[in-house]
Amino acid sequence: MDSPPGARRKGASPNRFAAVAATTALVLALATACGSGGGSASSAGSGTIHVLVYGDAGNTVEQQIVDTFNRTSKVKAVLDTIPGADYQSKLNTIINTPQAPDIFFNWGGGSIAPYVKDGLLLPLDDMIAKDPALKSDFLPSVFNTAVIDGKAYGVPMRGTQPVLLFDNKQVLADAGLSAPQTWDDLINDVKVLKAKGVTPIALGGGDQWPTLMWFEYVFDRVAGPGLFQKALSGDKSAWASPDSAKALGMLKQLVDAGAFGSNFDSVKFTDGGSPALLAKGKAAFELMGSWEYSTQQSGNPDFAKNDLGYSAFPSVAGGKGDPNDVVGNTNNFYSVLKKTQHPDAVAAFLKLMYSDEFVKAQLAIGNLPTTTGTANFLAASASPAYSQFQFNLVKAAPSFQLSWDQAYPPAATTPIHTAVQEFFDGKTDANGFIQAMQSLPNS
Repeated sequence: MDSPPGARRKGASPNRFAAVAATTALVLALATACGSGGGSASSAGSGTIHVLVYGDAGNTVEQQIVDTFNRTSKVKAVLDTIPGADYQSKLNTIINTPQAPDIFFNWGGGSIAPYVKDGLLLPLDDMIAKDPALKSDFLPSVFNTAVIDGKAYGVPMRGTQPVLLFDNKQVLADAGLSAPQTWDDLINDVKVLKAKGVTPIALGGGDQWPTLMWFEYVFDRVAGPGLFQKALSGDKSAWASPDSAKALGMLKQLVDAGAFGSNFDSVKFTDGGSPALLAKGKAAFELMGSWEYSTQQSGNPDFAKNDLGYSAFPSVAGGKGDPNDVVGNTNNFYSVLKKTQHPDAVAAFLKLMYSDEFVKAQLAIGNLPTTTGTANFLAASASPAYSQFQFNLVKAAPSFQLSWDQAYPPAATTPIHTAVQEFFDGKTDANGFIQAMQSLPNS
């Protein structure tokens, strides 16, 4: 959620645009670029550190921060990108090779736990002892997402990324509708929009992780956050609970109502397909991480400015989940490879993640950094109202559930994505989904 998790996602902003097309060649040549001289994480002789990030519209800010660092540092930083859809798989391929970066983008939690277990990551506690602001200048609930076994393995970057229900305000107005407050409202909106020949909800089913967002929210609204936490801790019976069955029934109701049309598996978010449906009025809604704003700002700026609406996910009558709960990515993080030859330069680079320049630049593309000083700059963001809405939403949330495919270790990502896709496609029923989730690896 979920910036694309494996390809995310779900998190990072999983979007890809022409704005970063020029970096794609670099991405594909990553092994060569990082591998010369024995690998990026051991490139002491070259005086460089390699920073590997998820390739999307947010790379403009990452390059800006790299440029700022390079103006004063003798050790130079090089920004490498991997397109969102390939990020997690390629990271897994190079993480324990000479081509590994010094610093890399991740989602904290389960996304880095295997690397910690394998002894590949550098605990950041010594850096924090020398520069306490690497921890104290971030919201504790966010910073702790990358704390494993009591040690810090990540510094927040980009921003918090709650999943929101985005809409095309003009399409809704033409249909006499407004953003749904309840699940029943949403079902009614689907019927009205279908009758008008509009696909109610854009879904990048070809990426799979956008589909997962629907499961994350419906399960939370029906069962509260406890069901997933129970399952994540190893109690597989949670997936077979009555609340699980109810949530799956509601999701099937939505699919059967034609909410997503019939071709959603041929549409992707990562190639701009589903955002275009929303922007061009072909669809009324899209459930997506907060990076939807920067995606639309980059690809459809007039729409982003005038007609892009957003709201919290609808409440569910009788549900155990608090209507103020959110799901998504608590934040993205930079983690450090233990074998880096330039730890002092790395520490200096990470220091920029709580700088005023970083906060302002992230807000300018619609992201919401989680530094303790972010609130001071909201009025100067790309969309003050949008930034304030996100800030208030996250601040008020009793529970902020990390995307399922980020909470579980990377080995679970593909099985999770397959399970949600096959359920939406009707290739498996509720029992099949439950069995798939009960078979997930927890470590």
